[in-house]
Amino acid sequence: MNNDFDVVVIGAGPGGYVCAIRSAQLGLKTACVEASETLGGTCLNVGCIPSKSLLNSSEMYHKIQKEFNNLGIEISSVKLNLSKMMNNKKKSILTLTKGVEFLFKKNKISHLKGKGYILDKNTVRVTDSSGKKNNYKTKNIVIGTGSIPTSLPGIKIDEKIIVSSTGALSFEKVPKDLIVIGGGYIGLELSSVWKRLGSNVTVIEFLDHITPGMDKDISSEFLKILTKQGINFKLNSKVTGVNIVKNKAIVDFTDNGTAKRERLESDKVLIAIGRKSNLGDDVVKLGIKQNNNKIQVNEKLETSIKNIYAIGDVIDKGPMLAHKAEDEGIAVAEIIAGQAGHVNYNVIPAVIYTSPEVASVGKTEEQLKKEKIKYKVGKFPFLANSRAKVNSDTEGFVKIIAEEKTDKVLGVSIISSLAGTMIAELALAMEFGASAEDIARTCHAHPTHSEAVKEAAMAVDKRPIHF
Repeated sequence: MNNDFDVVVIGAGPGGYVCAIRSAQLGLKTACVEASETLGGTCLNVGCIPSKSLLNSSEMYHKIQKEFNNLGIEISSVKLNLSKMMNNKKKSILTLTKGVEFLFKKNKISHLKGKGYILDKNTVRVTDSSGKKNNYKTKNIVIGTGSIPTSLPGIKIDEKIIVSSTGALSFEKVPKDLIVIGGGYIGLELSSVWKRLGSNVTVIEFLDHITPGMDKDISSEFLKILTKQGINFKLNSKVTGVNIVKNKAIVDFTDNGTAKRERLESDKVLIAIGRKSNLGDDVVKLGIKQNNNKIQVNEKLETSIKNIYAIGDVIDKGPMLAHKAEDEGIAVAEIIAGQAGHVNYNVIPAVIYTSPEVASVGKTEEQLKKEKIKYKVGKFPFLANSRAKVNSDTEGFVKIIAEEKTDKVLGVSIISSLAGTMIAELALAMEFGASAEDIARTCHAHPTHSEAVKEAAMAVDKRPIHF
């Protein structure tokens, strides 16, 4: 192999592998370094993809048990085979990681297996599993090493009893009791999986609401729905310790308001309080500037060292989301190739894949109030949507926020079984600077869940038809 490249990407997660593919498409001689055995990073191997596999399987299991009978579908007995469910998850991961391998070969990308280390702005050292070191020269380097789970002070994740999301995706049996520390995306998705499969789930959240950063209307409604599904919540509570006694976890926590102490025992504890950038000491040694333990980048996603770029969870821009990293990967490849790569950080959708799903894009009411921007709101409930009614799928609503004078859409939040898919229409509308009136005057097919989007847009001007 010729060891000279135009681009070397370190990390083969959603940001890294996409950056490598786009670089190769643009005619750049490209290599991608990955320390793990398989490509795809956290997302494909121990994150987005396996969690969605279990969310889908567990939801089907739940529906067969709880909902099918009401629809006239009578099933005499249902049995959970967890090992089969986990094997199906593994099969999905394998198919997708092999797919990335195929794309690397198709685009003639050099897959460098091992741990990448930046020696200088034009040299990357790769140490393989046997300890052998090889140096590669390159004109440009892209850091895309992602993130890793964080824990609380004094609490060690062993991936057996005290687990991160990685361990919670691979339990060998359904825990009788599961405590989830953190009421964000990851915690709530995995709470849903194990509740449906039979666990008694309790979520402990430091704040007085779940889904930090999302619109408060959505957060309140979502909490009601999840509580109705049987998930227990201890809000406004600080975890002070987790100890293992006789293969059980003892969790101590204190109410932030009353200072009342509580203790719960469980089979497993999931720490889901967030993730931190996965940065190597090469970043420090090279003097690459950081901002709150993340790499500082300019509008071209370039670090403080010329021709070293960074994308995804390691940078100080945008949310830690796979699709944001992908967009940045494409943008960097195009910038390196002399084109005008760009990421619009104001229009990045976020989705929680529970049942129902929760999705949002743009600003929340709380953010607009803080920024002193005048706005108007349109809401429409799925209870009044005909397709949702016939599907017995009426939980949730669409909420559209528009600028008061211009009517430009500033933010959207949705709770619905199809929220993750529906939010794309709103992201596209916002990317093109649409007004609520533009959406209201766009013909939506009947009967579909997406008619609720049109009605919410009409509600911005206080003229919904069906509510």
